[in-house]
Amino acid sequence: MLATAYRYLVNLPGVCQGRTIVEGTRIAVHDVVGLIVSGASVDDVLRSFPDLTRAQVYECLAFYEDHRTEIDALIAEQMAEPTA
Repeated sequence: MLATAYRYLVNLPGVCQGRTIVEGTRIAVHDVVGLIVSGASVDDVLRSFPDLTRAQVYECLAFYEDHRTEIDALIAEQMAEPTA
């Protein structure tokens, strides 16, 4: 299987624990997808993360489709974290 290149997504050592983020931000893909799977619309995500473009949000969703198990685990981990 060929590797899929994502125009707006990167992994940078030492940034957000090396998780996939939107390039030029510290916004992780699982943060964007977590909002969507919790019932937010793309417009809601754009209001929550005003530095993102619609194309970047859709690319996060495309990444999710290709890496669903990994992203679901990160979302579940984040949801399980106690809040202060």
